[in-house]
Amino acid sequence: MQTQRVLDEFKNEPFTDFSKPENAEAMRAALEKVRGELGRDYPVVIDGAKITFDSKFKSFNPANKEEVVGVFSEVDDEVELVEKAISAASEAFKSWRNVSPAERAEYLFKAAEVMRKRKHELSAWMVFEVAKTWAEADGDTAEAIDFMEFYGRELLRWSQEQPVTKIAGEDNSLEYIPLGVGAIIPPWNFPLAIMSGMTMAAVVAGNTVVLKPSSDSPTIAAKFVEILEEIGLPKGVVNFVTGSAKTGEAMVTHPKTRFISFTGSKGVGLHINQVAARPQDGQIWIKRVVAEMGGKDAIVVADDADIDAAALGAVQAAFGFQGQKCSACSRLIVDEKVHDEVLSKVVELTGKLTVGDPTDGTTNVAAVINKRSFDTTLKYISKGVEEGGEIVAGGTGDESKGYFILPTVISNVLPGDTIEQEEIFAPVLAVIKARDYDHALEIANGTEFGLTGSVYSASEERLERAKREFHVGNLYLNRKCTGALVGVHPFGGFNMSGTDSKAGGREYLLQFMQGKSISRKI
Repeated sequence: MQTQRVLDEFKNEPFTDFSKPENAEAMRAALEKVRGELGRDYPVVIDGAKITFDSKFKSFNPANKEEVVGVFSEVDDEVELVEKAISAASEAFKSWRNVSPAERAEYLFKAAEVMRKRKHELSAWMVFEVAKTWAEADGDTAEAIDFMEFYGRELLRWSQEQPVTKIAGEDNSLEYIPLGVGAIIPPWNFPLAIMSGMTMAAVVAGNTVVLKPSSDSPTIAAKFVEILEEIGLPKGVVNFVTGSAKTGEAMVTHPKTRFISFTGSKGVGLHINQVAARPQDGQIWIKRVVAEMGGKDAIVVADDADIDAAALGAVQAAFGFQGQKCSACSRLIVDEKVHDEVLSKVVELTGKLTVGDPTDGTTNVAAVINKRSFDTTLKYISKGVEEGGEIVAGGTGDESKGYFILPTVISNVLPGDTIEQEEIFAPVLAVIKARDYDHALEIANGTEFGLTGSVYSASEERLERAKREFHVGNLYLNRKCTGALVGVHPFGGFNMSGTDSKAGGREYLLQFMQGKSISRKI
């Protein structure tokens, strides 16, 4: 009989200090190891069986666009495989739902142990596959470990006796049971952390899943699936398929799919929500949709702010991972009394960023994810200029080797302008001048999104107003609007930013469970 481990209180995985020579050397060694494994073929995994077929697609390195990171079977033309994967998950659910919470949580703790041992190797895969810098990749891996440790502990908490009001003559209880089979559709921008967190939150709650990673980041997902096999997760609990939106659509519309967990664009998220709401033949439940869809996040700088701190926070939040975070600062809203000073410092700091190959530990900004993103971003920059904006930093791109766009700052942007309203998901920062603090908050709330936001001010009154009036799911005061930590900053947004699912928070697992009230007369 397996003994349940004694758990310490959850603590976030520390980030690696690459200024230490031994850590930098370990990362370089991991990069060389991964470089020697690029271009391998990875199978679909259904009920533990590894399946390949002739129709393939490749995952390329965005910073070296001819370099193949991995080769994958294209499920789109093999529609019956989605049916097979969902059937396998349905069959596995019959037994997995009855596995004890402690045993299910143990798989997450084991996965965390393996990931911790291979931290640099996992990070290196993301350096090659999505052009993360060393620090960004390390943060992604640390967050993935955090999700495993946090959700395992959370399942144990939810499986304890839940408080209900006592009455005479009855023995009453409330317990949380799993939903069934889930479709897991994660994004490419946090291809290990969000992917593994979405997958294993559903799994630890007692569900079984079909995982379809983004076509831009399937290799790191395949590596995670290999870890799940290594730790002995039962066959059929996580089924791994690769393909395009066509495969995802088949997963979402299947009558045996009980829930969909999605992170990605607003358009796709709304489509999933709409399609999932329409019952299919043979469907006996209302499908649940957990969606995190993006943002148009703002940092507000009041006239009494610490200008140096605000400028640094804005640059870090705007250009970390090339601005390809749903939490990234894409709007800098500055009181006109300090606008010129803030803008000058932002431009100066932006000019100091090193743009280059992410395998180089000195690189701050690397390539955007693909050709489509590269082209779209340059069109947005042109649109910003057409509408009256002025490029004061960057503004150009180079795709000769990879999809590199210089960190771009555009001033003279007005509320309602295209680049002030639409999510670009790239290293482009729109700077908007506000008449005063009232006007700044009005501008900040003037989009359809509501994910993250930040306010820099020395005034407690103004910060309190931001708490009440800045309508975002994650509000930061006198710090940047990126860098949410599992357990510390439960993450999810309002309005068109999604269902406010609060990943990394104490209620997140409830998205994947349903409450069952049991009453016995005594």
